[in-house]
Amino acid sequence: MIAADALVVALAIVMAFAIQALMRSDAELGVQRRHLVLAFLTFPVWTVSFSMNKLYQARAVERATEELRRIFNAALVAIGVIVAVAFVFQFKVLSRLWVGLLFAFVVVGMAIERAVARRIFNKLRRAGDICRPVVIVGTDADAIGLLHAAQRAPHLGYRVVGFVGPDDIGMRGGVTVLGDIPDTERVLEETGATGVLISLSSVESETVNRLTRDLTDAGYHVALSSGLRDIDIVRFRAQDLDGRTLIYVEQVERGGWRAVAKRVFDITFSIVALIVTLPITIPAAIAVKRSSPGPIIFRQTRVGKNGELFEVLKFRTMVADAEQRLPELMAHNEADGPLFKMERDPRVTRVGAILRKLSIDEIPQFWNVLRGEMSVVGPRPALPSEVEKWTEDLHDRLRVLPGITGMWQVSGRSDTTFDEYKRLDLYYVDNWSLAHDLRIVVKTFAAVLAQRGAR
Repeated sequence: MIAADALVVALAIVMAFAIQALMRSDAELGVQRRHLVLAFLTFPVWTVSFSMNKLYQARAVERATEELRRIFNAALVAIGVIVAVAFVFQFKVLSRLWVGLLFAFVVVGMAIERAVARRIFNKLRRAGDICRPVVIVGTDADAIGLLHAAQRAPHLGYRVVGFVGPDDIGMRGGVTVLGDIPDTERVLEETGATGVLISLSSVESETVNRLTRDLTDAGYHVALSSGLRDIDIVRFRAQDLDGRTLIYVEQVERGGWRAVAKRVFDITFSIVALIVTLPITIPAAIAVKRSSPGPIIFRQTRVGKNGELFEVLKFRTMVADAEQRLPELMAHNEADGPLFKMERDPRVTRVGAILRKLSIDEIPQFWNVLRGEMSVVGPRPALPSEVEKWTEDLHDRLRVLPGITGMWQVSGRSDTTFDEYKRLDLYYVDNWSLAHDLRIVVKTFAAVLAQRGAR
């Protein structure tokens, strides 16, 4: 990564010189020689700045947004040093254009390079490479949940090699208990593990304190599981209370300027989408009309924000009597929970199958967004019959407008289980932010292009 970052900086310097040459007259190009000397003298500053901003520590850049913030800060520091060096060595002319271009090219280049590296790292980790072997301290349900979480998300780089704890829980996910908590260091040495994940619910606080001190002093990595689930880590803030560590959870603000910004985004995005997709929607409407008897637009009652009912709009992709034929197909339902899914649904028309595969059938829902019944991003709008079967906690998803796309859709869409659907929608509601919405929109384009989980 150090070599790759250095290459990006070198290319940024060359590109800054090239753009400067195109925008300056021949008489001014002599200044470039001084800038070249300055770039050479300060080149090591970039690596030092990247290191100081922890860009070479995986745990500090797990989130792409956090990595981008650190890249920006590191580039800002390096540029500041370059300007300071130029001042100390009394550079009579320091091109602001060159400095600005260098900063922009480094930030953009680093963002692209790190995005590529992230994909490579994730692919290697899913294949079982470059993962950190760890031992889970604890044997209760939370400890077992940590194992399953690590196995479901191999791209995070944890490979669990065993448990240590007081209970013999047998073989779980291919690993077993290797000793009691006092044996932790021995187990780490024997297995070659480089760190531990401690389940706080299964280990006494005094033991956690002692174990954390001993292991960190011995050079091992220590991570503590708080037992909290599905709360965005950006909402956490560590606090000290007379030597005790508190985790403060920031509130989610959905009102005020944020609500206005979301509505403005919804309206703007929907108008643009409806205009841009006109060359697609007009032929689609004609194809639906000619494919089978029935209306072009399918209207269905769904449950919106605060339980209010509305009619969702879609291009019709099934035969006209599709809803009347649903009971006879329930025996072939492939989904769990109150959802219905059938891979080869006989009610879907040939044209409808194409529209679904390309997600064209959902374009009319932008009219629902303009009418204020839906949002571009939000939980899937549920049927009243589904809501009747919901557990009490799932009703929390009605606190926000349903969306055309959402976390459930971009995380596999109809390929996910009902439990995952429930968890992702509640995560969205509990941790909503404009940044989340933008990320989901970007992921939606990727999911549609990949044609994943088409309904």
